[in-house]
Amino acid sequence: MLTTHLLAIFLISAIVSHSKALRFPQELYNLSSNQIFIVDNLSRPPSSSASPTPLLSPAVSSPLVPALFIIGDSTVDCGNNNYLGTFARADRPPYGRDFDTHLPTGRFCNGRIPVDYLALHLGLPFVPSYLGQTGELEDMLHGVNYASAAAGIIFSSGSELGQHISLTHQIQQFSDTYQQFVLSLGEDVAIDLISSSVLYISIGINDYIHYYLRNVSNVQNLYLPWGFNQFLASTMRQEIKNLYNTNVRRFVVMGLPPIGCAPYYLQRYKSNNGECVEEINDMIMEFNFFTRYMIDELLHELPDAGIIFCDVFQGSMDIIRNHKNYGFESTANACCGLGKYNGWMMCMSPQMACRNASDHIWWDQFHPTDAVNAILADNVWSSRHTEMCYPMNLEKMVFSQSLNNLV
Repeated sequence: MLTTHLLAIFLISAIVSHSKALRFPQELYNLSSNQIFIVDNLSRPPSSSASPTPLLSPAVSSPLVPALFIIGDSTVDCGNNNYLGTFARADRPPYGRDFDTHLPTGRFCNGRIPVDYLALHLGLPFVPSYLGQTGELEDMLHGVNYASAAAGIIFSSGSELGQHISLTHQIQQFSDTYQQFVLSLGEDVAIDLISSSVLYISIGINDYIHYYLRNVSNVQNLYLPWGFNQFLASTMRQEIKNLYNTNVRRFVVMGLPPIGCAPYYLQRYKSNNGECVEEINDMIMEFNFFTRYMIDELLHELPDAGIIFCDVFQGSMDIIRNHKNYGFESTANACCGLGKYNGWMMCMSPQMACRNASDHIWWDQFHPTDAVNAILADNVWSSRHTEMCYPMNLEKMVFSQSLNNLV
């Protein structure tokens, strides 16, 4: 049977499942009919111009975990930067045009981001942004998204764009949330809630885009790529241990995507026929290698923790190389932007966007489309299209650790 504390968590979660925690632009449930919107992607995500299909029941009948907490950058920011003074914002059309509400929410995508799809798999509502909720307990019980566009592992990465919430500050915000749980629920229940939930980390790409590749503070003369990658991975290792000390026990750590294939770098490095910039991708692959090795070490050091590493580079390159099998026509051009590959200028108006984003891999200069996000999320959850998570996918981790809670 489940522990008493864990049962208490699910009871509290059920009581507030229709509370104002769901009253966000990114909400999942239709409160009047208890419907949940799920995109049926038996082979691949449907056209992003289509409306989501209402079904009478969620992907799972009850949540598999109490909550999903998210730390990261623009790949998973669902609106935190809407509240900051920054150029890194996605609160205007055409961002969000293919989202459930067909409105911009702060997601750097035409539709859903990966954690939206993972929330569906876990039986949870879409996770609200930390700066968009009221701070009341019921707003946070299903999880909180702390991610901030332009944020990096290094504190100052992305600072030229304005305000952002760095990795260190996001972890502090998570710690504040945990302390609020302790004060409101009691320490034992708070520990069980946090240790039974999933914490998703997707950060690091801005340390290349806005720091190393721009040679801020002459960093390229101080660090060869190998040393820089090792520095980032070791910093990430310490931050994961800090989160572990806050009773997190289930981690999903995302690797970095192939930004050498992103439209911005294709135009900047004058790619002739959409060939990826190998010198950039080589750095990304090396970082992913260091991070995976670091997680292997942590799994031995923290035996009661479940940590999985998902190689987004590997999953993304599978989509690029086999794009026709996935139904994509354009592998190099962004759906929205200006210039060669639509990579010279960021997406700023609906007139700059293509008609149908679902046949594009890239939505703007750096970010994939909703269709790609759905595929990558499926891989994180169940390795549906390709094996990119180690030592197991999220589904196996959730169910294996759930069995360990039975006595």
